[in-house]
Amino acid sequence: MKIGIVGLGLIGGSLGLDLVAKGYEVVGVSRRLSTCNTALARGAVTRAGTEMGLLDNCDLIVICTPIQAILPTLEQIVSSLSSPCVITDVGSVKGVIVYRATELCPHFVGSHPMAGSANQGIEAAVANLFENAPCVLTPISQTSPQALQTVSAFWQSLGSRLHFTTPELHDQAVAWISHLPVMISANLIYSCTQIKDKEVLSLAQLLASSGFRDTSRVGGGNVDLGLMMAQYNRDSLLASLKQYRENLEYLISQIEGENWDNVRAFLSLCQQQRPNFL
Repeated sequence: MKIGIVGLGLIGGSLGLDLVAKGYEVVGVSRRLSTCNTALARGAVTRAGTEMGLLDNCDLIVICTPIQAILPTLEQIVSSLSSPCVITDVGSVKGVIVYRATELCPHFVGSHPMAGSANQGIEAAVANLFENAPCVLTPISQTSPQALQTVSAFWQSLGSRLHFTTPELHDQAVAWISHLPVMISANLIYSCTQIKDKEVLSLAQLLASSGFRDTSRVGGGNVDLGLMMAQYNRDSLLASLKQYRENLEYLISQIEGENWDNVRAFLSLCQQQRPNFL
């Protein structure tokens, strides 16, 4: 089986490491020749280059570019192939992608593997990144059943746990558990940098440890990815931010009013509910 990967960053490179280890022919395409050379040196691809024509005769192509490049990349791929091919992506937003992508390619299936790290680039690629990680597939009425079966089997072969839903429900859910945390985490970092008392700021920086590290991790990650979450999942993210603001205002009011029983009930509910999301 010949598999193409377009975009050899953390996700594309990690995919390649697993696929090469399984004995597949893996063709990588990247904008930079230096990235291709690194991917080859790391064993993440068996062949790599900057031209889409390398993807001809692939059985499956995975687009691992940033969100804004997925549709333009798909257009380039389709125009470069001599025969039809099943194509999927790894974008964290699906509504703005899936419908147009299916028009461009009848064999397209939207995917979102929920795996990653704060690091980026081919140097950050790791083996087994997708093992036991959720992977959401977002078929629509026009999705080819055969293509869906191919993409499903692909992710399952990497150890992913599959979930099927609509692009709309996907975007609303990830706004809450992925995109909103990035904005909250970023705002935590920003708010701390705005401490007016320089002595307090300096001491806070010295004392910050595991609690701050854990809650600030996603907010201190890939800037472009965070921006694309806001741009391409704007409506769902705004809805979750506004609901978060309402809940925060409630908590503020309870602390201001010294309603400690209500604060305890709030924290107890959070303690009880957290395992349902993990």
